[in-house]
Amino acid sequence: MTATLFSLDCPKCGDPISPTACNTGEMTPCGRCGTRYQALVFPAILRTFEMPAAGAGVIQAEESSCYYHSAKKAVTVCESCGVFLCALCDVSLNNQHLCPKCIEKGKAKGRMKHLENQRILYDDMALRLALYPVLLVITVYFTFMTAPAALFIAIRYWNAPGSIIGRSKFRMVLAILFATLQILGWIMLCVWFATH
Repeated sequence: MTATLFSLDCPKCGDPISPTACNTGEMTPCGRCGTRYQALVFPAILRTFEMPAAGAGVIQAEESSCYYHSAKKAVTVCESCGVFLCALCDVSLNNQHLCPKCIEKGKAKGRMKHLENQRILYDDMALRLALYPVLLVITVYFTFMTAPAALFIAIRYWNAPGSIIGRSKFRMVLAILFATLQILGWIMLCVWFATH
């Protein structure tokens, strides 16, 4: 059995508007009262879909029910806690079937390594450590600490996952370049003081 989500009535008499009268770009008269209207709807609402057969997904006699939806038939078991899950509650992650509560617990306790909602951007960190003290002239003396830190971060985390939206290693290269120049500047300054 097919169905549609579409339900629109004439603004004057309440007679149902035919889906074929929608999105035509013209004023259409109502078949009952003659009132002219223009119906503009999102195309998705006009799509038809298959209605599930009566009783599909609903628990029958001698079947297991979902732990979270007692009226729905269980289709799998949570591989972490063992509760029965319906198709709605089943979350497939890394070839495992898990329930929403186990996903939340794993995320909160840090056991779900495959659920990333943030990343440390080491390239930005290294570049800021290398540039900010120079740009803020007052803190230029801190470069003797920030330049080695920037160089360490850039080299140590060169292969660390970057931004979720992929970007190049350009920031890392700049951080290494600026940090190296600052370290060389400090070395030259120390040598100059030592010789004079």
